[in-house]
Formats: sequence, C-alpha cells, structure tokens
Amino acid sequence: MNYQYIEQLLERYWQCETTREEEQILRTFFNQKDVPAALLPYKDLFTYEQTSVAEETLGDDFDEKMLQLAGEEKPVKARTIHLTERLKPLFKAVAVVAVILTLGNAVTVALRNTDQPVKQTATVIEEPKADGVSVAKVDSVKRDSVAQIPLSIR
Repeated sequence: MNYQYIEQLLERYWQCETTREEEQILRTFFNQKDVPAALLPYKDLFTYEQTSVAEETLGDDFDEKMLQLAGEEKPVKARTIHLTERLKPLFKAVAVVAVILTLGNAVTVALRNTDQPVKQTATVIEEPKADGVSVAKVDSVKRDSVAQIPLSIR
C-alpha cells in the first residue's frame, strides 16, 4: 500500500501547515492496528490524546466526594501577634548593627598608630604640713566599719 499521502501530511504537520481536518486524518490513520513499520514511531504522538483522556476521566462518585469535602469546614482560629513578635526583626537588625559598630570601633582602636610612646607622669600630691604632733594614718585602735566608732568604747 502507498502511504505517500500520510507522509506528505506528516511533512506539513512538522512545518505547522496542516489544518484541523488533516490532523484528524493523521489521528484516525494512526489509531488503526495495521500501521507500517516506517511510520510506527509517530503512532504514540497521535494516539496520546485518546489514551490520556481515557485514563484521566473522573468517576461517577467525584461530585459526591467533592461535596463531602466542601461540607467539612474546619474552623480557622485567628492567631494573635503580640507587639514583641512584630518587632523581633527590628530587634535583630539593631543587634546586628550594634555588633558591627562595636567590632568596627575595636578594630579602629587596635589599628590606631601606636608608634608614639605613652607618657607616664607621676603626680605627687603634697599634703599640707600640720603644725603640731604628727598622727599616724593607721591607728592601732580597731574601728567598726559600719558604725564608724571605735570598738573599745562600746
């Protein structure tokens, strides 16, 4: 048998030049049981729509199942969001900024020019000289640190 017309339709199909009627002719041809071996690789392409439609049909009880699912409404509880929960991202951002500023300050202090020697000046505080008897700063008498009175007087 000569399948030249089918081959011409296939060429036009690949170039997107076929009409719907010609595509229907191809579908009808490939739905036959006796398809030549040269055209057998294209059979699945044209019979796919019919096999997929048959597999994906809904059952008779589909409507009943959907109505049952729609009837089972679960109450939705509203969740209260406190102010602290709303501000948590802001708190995190402030903490990150504080850490970055602290580290930046620490790096700046560490990298500051330390070539200059630190001057240590000792200041001597001179106490005014008292005329009279000198008294030792640390008495031998023990004092109560809370009441500030000598213990021997109690």
